[in-house]
Amino acid sequence: MRVTGYRTLTTFHDWGRPVGDANGVFTDGITPVPVVLVDTDAGITGAGLGSHTAAEAVFAAVDGEDPRCVTALYDRMIRQTFKAGHGGAVFGTIGAFDTALWDIKAKAAGEPLWRLLGGRDRTVPAYASGLDIALSDDDLAAVYQVYAERGLRAAKLKGGLDIERDRDRLTLVREVLTRAGRGMRPALMLDANECWTRKQAVRHVCELEQTLDLSWVEEPVRRWDAEGLAAVGRGIRASVASGENLTGLEQYRSLLAQGAVDIVQAAAVWGVTHFLRVAALAHAHDLPVSPIGGSPVALLHAATAVPNHLASELQNLREPVGLSFDLRVEGGAFVLGDSAGLGIEVDEKTVAAAAVPPPAAADEGPDVRPEYAGRRLLAVADRARPATHHPGSPVLPTPPHPDGVPHDARP
Repeated sequence: MRVTGYRTLTTFHDWGRPVGDANGVFTDGITPVPVVLVDTDAGITGAGLGSHTAAEAVFAAVDGEDPRCVTALYDRMIRQTFKAGHGGAVFGTIGAFDTALWDIKAKAAGEPLWRLLGGRDRTVPAYASGLDIALSDDDLAAVYQVYAERGLRAAKLKGGLDIERDRDRLTLVREVLTRAGRGMRPALMLDANECWTRKQAVRHVCELEQTLDLSWVEEPVRRWDAEGLAAVGRGIRASVASGENLTGLEQYRSLLAQGAVDIVQAAAVWGVTHFLRVAALAHAHDLPVSPIGGSPVALLHAATAVPNHLASELQNLREPVGLSFDLRVEGGAFVLGDSAGLGIEVDEKTVAAAAVPPPAAADEGPDVRPEYAGRRLLAVADRARPATHHPGSPVLPTPPHPDGVPHDARP
């Protein structure tokens, strides 16, 4: 069997509500989902969700190769991008091709990937993650009620901009999940998306921990700050989670060597091989691993085959336009199906016919770090537009700022 070509397409998730984090918000609730399709001379096509950046250069490493040699081809793709650098979006492209090759390998074997990788149980524990920082209290409760109806008893909220607001929101979700669990205490997590300094992180979380029991705090400081993550971990009761934005094992080494993280994470867009290697590295340090992503289908399969999987992120219960997945969510878990490969069906005609919304402005959304992230003295009042003005601005809650952005309110 040989790889003969590839195609790229982009579809989208329509959340039906604003989604975002401490860095920014997509107010229209539309998030792009890029897809890579890899074709073979055996008539088998594999699908991978991830970046298209430098796709032609990455494909050169697998063109004409046997796709079943997937781990060797993964390293070949890494070498192919040696000079350009295999971080960021390029690493996502490698991950998309890698995932598509795993899909082909499992399809050729006539098995779901979870079974091919050696998994025994198709059930993958999940936690709810609503990308919910812009939601009102009523909308927040409604969103997590839907998760609760699928059996979810663990939730990760976005926050980090206002201690009191975070406390209120976490408490509200705790009540929703407690009622659904008939009194069973839920697991609560807070994701700050790198918006704090070390001292801010400790102060913010310690305030919350006076009334809340947090399972983990995610990305409290910059992703590469091993010393800072370790300092935060020593200053709070909750575990520290990080890793979704790390690209390559070399970026994990200093964090694990310094005991900087308690929960090791890996993003779905970086691919199956990356996750398996990260899981092995974490296991060697007696640490659990947790996949991250809006459509983490591939890593759910891989999670069944590692001994240290903790829980996988469940974001949107809706599938992207034109895509369908052979899995269901029930009893607080993903349940994988028996379709060969990843169980991803791509309706290219539907994707092509869909009116893909234009991308968000280049300076908006959660993918853009605000100018004053980590340098704010005051809480941010507007959840939909995290403040970018200087943190020394006066505290004037009324009237509203002329540009429509409310002034910060005192924490």
